[in-house]
Amino acid sequence: MATISAAMVKQLREKTGTGIMDCKGALAECDGDISKAVDFLRKKGLATAAKRAGRAMTEGVVESYIHMDSKLGVLVEINCETDFVAKNDDFQEFAKNIAMHIAAANPVGIRPEDVSEETIDKEKEIYRGQVLEMGKPEKIVDKIVEGKLKKYFKENCLLNQAYVRDPNITIADLLNEMIAKIGENVKITRFARFKIGES
Repeated sequence: MATISAAMVKQLREKTGTGIMDCKGALAECDGDISKAVDFLRKKGLATAAKRAGRAMTEGVVESYIHMDSKLGVLVEINCETDFVAKNDDFQEFAKNIAMHIAAANPVGIRPEDVSEETIDKEKEIYRGQVLEMGKPEKIVDKIVEGKLKKYFKENCLLNQAYVRDPNITIADLLNEMIAKIGENVKITRFARFKIGES
């Protein structure tokens, strides 16, 4: 059994933003291995998120981010269950970080289901053309196109995107960590991104 030092707990807290007791428990569970403890807490966050998925969310914030030159701006609505959490510093910080990420990463939707059929068809057509151009046999074209479409969703759907401030995690990971940390359901509901000169 590894000895869990205060320094280890502090390091894990800085990495995950999780409470002291949860960090101690995760380190004890993972024999003091910090990277395993990070994964342990992330899985715990997923379990908490699944448990809370059905709960009503009638509170939250609309957060904005305006880039320094005032030519790019984002509005994002993030919902939670209670007014108490909506006013919580961690929740508000999370909302600010999501708005900033949207400004930087320019997602086309929150999840793959939000991408229009028209956009998906257009992407498939482009990929099919590229694959045929490479001279791949017809029977594997569809498989390659599906793979490219998955990559498109990963790069262009908010929850699947790598977080700009920490590319080792996705926005979905960040969201699940937030749910585990505050103990309430949280949902990124909608966003709008405005850039001067873009229609």
